Order: sequence, then structure tokens, then C-alpha cells
Amino acid sequence: MRIVIAPDKFKGSLTSADASTAIEAGLRRALGDDITVDTCPLADGGEGTVQALVQALGGRVGWFDVCGPLPGTTVRAPIGFIEGGKTAVIELAGASGLHHLAPEQRDPTRTTTYGTGELMETAAAFGAKRILLGLGGSATCDGGLGIAQAWGAAIKLMTGKTFTSRDRKLTGGDAGRVTAITRHNPNGTALSYNGGNAFGGGNGGASVPEISDGSLLDRRGVEFVVACDVSNPLLGPDGAAHIFGPQKGATPSQVTELDAGLAKLVERLGLMPVALLPGAGAAGGVGFGMAAFLGAKIVSGAELVFEALRLNERLKGADLCITAEGRFDGQSLQGKAPFAVAKVCKDANVPCVVIAGSLGDDLDAAYENGVTAAVSIIDRPMALADATEQAAALLERAAFNIARTFAAGRKTNANA
Repeated sequence: MRIVIAPDKFKGSLTSADASTAIEAGLRRALGDDITVDTCPLADGGEGTVQALVQALGGRVGWFDVCGPLPGTTVRAPIGFIEGGKTAVIELAGASGLHHLAPEQRDPTRTTTYGTGELMETAAAFGAKRILLGLGGSATCDGGLGIAQAWGAAIKLMTGKTFTSRDRKLTGGDAGRVTAITRHNPNGTALSYNGGNAFGGGNGGASVPEISDGSLLDRRGVEFVVACDVSNPLLGPDGAAHIFGPQKGATPSQVTELDAGLAKLVERLGLMPVALLPGAGAAGGVGFGMAAFLGAKIVSGAELVFEALRLNERLKGADLCITAEGRFDGQSLQGKAPFAVAKVCKDANVPCVVIAGSLGDDLDAAYENGVTAAVSIIDRPMALADATEQAAALLERAAFNIARTFAAGRKTNANA
């Protein structure tokens, strides 16, 4: 029997590699050596993407000191260099992640993506001509302003002051005060974006020259790809502030403030077509900012990683696939790795079991799209802290029980 193990991380307790190890231990305890196991730790564009792609494609990881999610702080974050250094892989969470902050520090009106922009600057300085930015796990809701500022944008606020990379780092609370973003084209002519743009639309302001590469800032010959695990737009009840703001520490009044600020940014820059793109609301609007400011292509993070890992090929002829993540619910169906695995399994006609720390009650669509069964690792009442601490052992036990159940079913079918 051949089993493919393809889990995502359990945020706060297990990496995807740790989860793979625990699941394999449970399978082997149940079935001994009478199985072939193919471990395939995953990522969906969030934390773990650098490790997954560097491990799959060969490469190296460099660590760099950059601005953390709070201006004035410093964190050490990775860049993965693959394809001979021509492509750089960066995780937004590396520099601008929620895990860098204590609970009392979480406030997306005060956090910035500036450090992520510094990582992009560093990657370009090392010669990368393609930058893959994985979204997820961010502490921010600045619409990508910090990234733009670090990349070299000059951003003018309602006070009349223009902020460059030498000035105070802009945060989510500044988005609604932006009146213009300028950059210099290769000929040195300043282009001001304050009412129209290459995407069309606008709010009645003066039109501006169209930029051939479709971006507001000079990309300097670098191609940008955003790996995203959600399909939310930037604004409104399904947007960056309302859906993800509370997870980053935003109070109800701050959620309203952040959404209104991002709406003003979009209106003043004439960027509504970009704000409506699926994934524009990811990571506090970084999907929007990367598409608008740097012409980035937004792709499914899970699909990008799957292609690199050759998951389709590895599933051919498999008897079972086990995938996993911390929580499996309706939001997982918007592009999270386990649901994406299930869809690939459905196409390959391979049974797919999801193991999760907890399960939502809105999984009907999952069962219709490749999930054979979904199982929680919690086998008795316990506190969240205890479940987090014991996650590896609980995951191993769940895999053990799944393996014995699956093997019993195969034996019954064989004897029928």
C-alpha cells in the first residue's frame, strides 16, 4: 500500500515537516513496514513556503535583519534563492508576521510591511530577476504601503509631507491619508498617481501617463508573483479589514477605520479594478498593493507549491493521501492547502483524509470536492494550550487510527 502524506502546518505548534513526521510515525505503528510512504510537506503561500520550495527545487536560504511589523523593531527573516539565484522566495510572515508580536502589541493600525519590502530590495540586490512573495500570517493591514515605501516610492499624505524610505515607516493607519504616490521612470521624470492609472477607472482626477509594465512603481526588471491562499477582495464585508483585521488584533472600531482608509486609498489613486481582484485582500491588502504598485501576478499559493513539488505525479497510483492543518473549515475552501490537495486527489481518484486540530461545521463543499473524510486530532476534552503542546502525539494517534480503519476496509473489500 502506498500512502502520500501532504500536510500543511499546524500554526503555533507544528511545521508541515513536523506534521509529516508525526503522521508517518502513526501509519508505521499501525501497519509496520507493509506500506510505502511518500512525505510531501506543503505550504500554501504562507509560512513554510520558503522551506518547501527550497527543499523541492534545491537552493539556499539567507537570513537578513529587517524592520519588524512594528516600526522601530528589527527581526531576522529568510530569503530562499532558487534557480541559481535568479528567483527569490520571500514570506510576508518572515518580516511582517503576527508571530513577531505579543498579544498586547497586535494592532494593524500601527503595523507595517516595510520589512518585507526590505527583503525584496535585498533579493533584487543579490541579482534576483523574479520574486515570489508568499502571503499569510501577517500582522498588517496597510495595503502594501510599507512595501512600496521600502521599494523606493515617495508617498504623500494629506498633511502635505512626502514619505520616502528615509522617513517614518508608514502603517495601516496611514492608508486613508495617502493623496499621491510618485516614482521616477528611467528617464528621471516624476509620475504622480493621484486620480488615474494604467488599470483605467479613477475618481475624476487628472489622468497620468500609462506605464508599459502595468505597475505604479519602477519594477527595475524584476517580475513579481504573489502566492496567495485566499480569494478575498480588498474592501467590504469580505475584505482585508473585516475578515482578517480581528485576527491581527483590530477592535470593531479599528476594522471600520481600516476598511474606510483602504477605500480612500483606492478612490484617490483610481485603483478600484485592482481592489476587486480575487486575493487583493490577502495579508491586509498586500495582494492589492503588489498588483497595483509592482504589477504582480496573483496566483494560488497551493498550486504554485504543488507544481514545484510535482504533487500530481506523486499521487498517481497512490492508495491513500493524508493531508492536515490546524483548523479545517469553510475558510479552508478558499484556497488553503488541504482543500487544494483534496481537489487534486479527486482528479487522481485517490481517497483523501484531512486531519485537523479542529473542524468547522460547514464542510459539505469539501466532501463534494475530494475530501473522503475529515478527522479531528482531539480525542478527549482538553484546553487549547494542552492540544497545542501535545499536537504531535495527537496527530500520530489520529494517523494510527485512520490507518487501521483504512486497512480494515481494504481487507473487507478483498474478502467480499
